[in-house]
Amino acid sequence: MQGVTAWWPYVMIIFAGWLATDIWRWLGVLAAGNLREDSEILIFVRSIATALVAGVISKLILFPSGALAETSAWLRVAAAVCGFAAFHAARQAVFAGVLAAEAVLIGGWLLTGS
Repeated sequence: MQGVTAWWPYVMIIFAGWLATDIWRWLGVLAAGNLREDSEILIFVRSIATALVAGVISKLILFPSGALAETSAWLRVAAAVCGFAAFHAARQAVFAGVLAAEAVLIGGWLLTGS
């Protein structure tokens, strides 16, 4: 019975994490059926989500941690600018922006050795 107790905390973490987030997703799906895409509340929520993503990206560029901290600031900024340009060039395709930014970041890291 020792084997069961070893992995039980991980099962609880996964289950509790899934339950805590999935409830809000389903409530969002149910509530979204009654919202218009141009409603003020949806515009507000979209603005908050965009601001949160911008904040996370800014933090990663200005105050990196882990392996990203080993790269130079100019390389992180250049990767973000190239990713943003690719995003708009590809008609706002997120995948294209992420792919371009990663290519610049990894390519610059390999070329400079930092």
